[in-house]
This record gives sequence, C-alpha cells and structure tokens, in this order.
Amino acid sequence: MPISDTFRAFQPGLNSPVEGGFDVTPADGVDLQSVTRAVMVAGAGDLAVTLKNGDTITLPGLTAGVIYPVRLAQVAATGTTATGIKGLL
Repeated sequence: MPISDTFRAFQPGLNSPVEGGFDVTPADGVDLQSVTRAVMVAGAGDLAVTLKNGDTITLPGLTAGVIYPVRLAQVAATGTTATGIKGLL
C-alpha cells in the first residue's frame, strides 16, 4: 500500500518542511547538485560558502543538529571545518 501524503496537492515554499536532502562534500569552486533551502551539520564548525546570489562568506561556528535556512550554491573545502554537512531541499 503506497504511503499517504495529505499535503501532496500543496506547493512547497521556502518555509515548508524539508522534503529532500543530500550529503555535501566540500570542494573549492564546485557547484552543489542543487541550490539548498537549508543546511545542517553533524559536526560543529565553520562553513565557507557561496550563496545563491554569488556572495562568498564564511558562516562561523555552526552548531551540530541545527537547521540553518540558507540558499547555498557551493561549499568550499578551504575554510570549512564543519563535518557531516547535509544540503536540505
């Protein structure tokens, strides 16, 4: 029996619950497989990122297990100390 989805007819928005995700391997100058809606880390630390609009910044001191609502295009290896990075869609 297929799983029921009461909300299947609703269009997801940026404030909607996460519907998908992928593991992120930091790499300098490499685009993610998809622009994220949010990001989470399993191991606390910094994320050196390029945002959807092209700005390059470091998000310092991210806490493990917290969902951060940021639209990321890239996560750089240089400057990233956080581990277990998850891109959320």
